[in-house]
Amino acid sequence: MAIAAACGLIASAAFAQTPDLQPGERLEKLQFPAATMELKGWTKFGNSEVYTLPVKAGQHVKISFSTKSKFAFLSIFDLAAPDDEAIFGTDEDGLTYSVTVKQNTTWLFRPYYSKVSPRRGLGAPYSILVEPQVAPPPGAPAPAEGLAPSPLFPP
Repeated sequence: MAIAAACGLIASAAFAQTPDLQPGERLEKLQFPAATMELKGWTKFGNSEVYTLPVKAGQHVKISFSTKSKFAFLSIFDLAAPDDEAIFGTDEDGLTYSVTVKQNTTWLFRPYYSKVSPRRGLGAPYSILVEPQVAPPPGAPAPAEGLAPSPLFPP
């Protein structure tokens, strides 16, 4: 019984790391880069590349998304998370995601073209930069993610 439970746990962990692809998507598996890596592509209603990137606890990384279209976006999902919510999305969170990874996991990068665009048939080119960052010195306070410095209390 214990062996069956252990096998089920291992299978569910492996399943959590495998993304469900939408029709027309093609998966490209990446490795964490030693230097800046640029991914370029074209997205049109889910007919695009999606990328998996394994990350390890303690790694510092900055993800930047750029496009000329105001209807193209990037969502990043944690495949180990139990829900289907994005951990980052350029439609709400801006074009840059800087983070220190808290646990070993695999991320899914899903560029997409919004279906609410007035010219639906065009799609859009995009570029994603994956930049490993230098670890902050020991004892340094962690930067507040997504917060601007207060004008009342300058650094």
